[in-house]
Amino acid sequence: MIAVLVVEDDPVVGEAHEAYVNRIEGFTVAGRVRTGQAALQFVEHAAVDLVLLDLRLPDMDGLAVARALRTAGAPTDVIAVTSARDLKVVRAAVSSGVVQYLLKPFTFAAMREKLEHYAKFRSSLGQDREVHGQAEIDRAFSALRGVEKQSLPKGMGEETLTAVVTALRGLPSGGTASALAETAGVSRVTARRYLEYLVTTGMVERSPQYGSVGRPEMSYRWIGEA
Repeated sequence: MIAVLVVEDDPVVGEAHEAYVNRIEGFTVAGRVRTGQAALQFVEHAAVDLVLLDLRLPDMDGLAVARALRTAGAPTDVIAVTSARDLKVVRAAVSSGVVQYLLKPFTFAAMREKLEHYAKFRSSLGQDREVHGQAEIDRAFSALRGVEKQSLPKGMGEETLTAVVTALRGLPSGGTASALAETAGVSRVTARRYLEYLVTTGMVERSPQYGSVGRPEMSYRWIGEA
């Protein structure tokens, strides 16, 4: 079970949030407090996995609470539950270690969605081991943000795709399937298949490369995000 601390100064709202959390499978409310100091003291003496944190508390700023938790090394994640819509506050929340941002007022379905995504994130990174690669980390953060990663076509794998992309990004001017195949450690046919897939996703552009004789060979260049 994921133990949750509800931090909300309004007793009626806090009670509603507590009821919401207890309705979601895999979560349980460890406690409910109304001030920032009470939240810090609670986390210091009790096992808490997640804090649902109001940013406007009577004794201190909610973001100060989040920063204090991080400074103390508390193994606790924070989801901001607030009516603050200022983008400066949102940016400050991210830099303070807030993993999710839930705007008031919200429905039970909205909270359930956030918590279920958080549960998937914890599950994917819950073991004490090394990750297999970038794709595993990307999947974990996609789960946290609620973004489902598009499945690759049948017969294609994440590791080979990563190898081809890495090889291609190492050639700013682009390269042919043959050249990239050698760098990625795959066959030319395999490299070309993955390159053509990346063309369809808009991450790679394809253009003919003319030689002295024969048909032109296609050259591929990475144009996706840095």
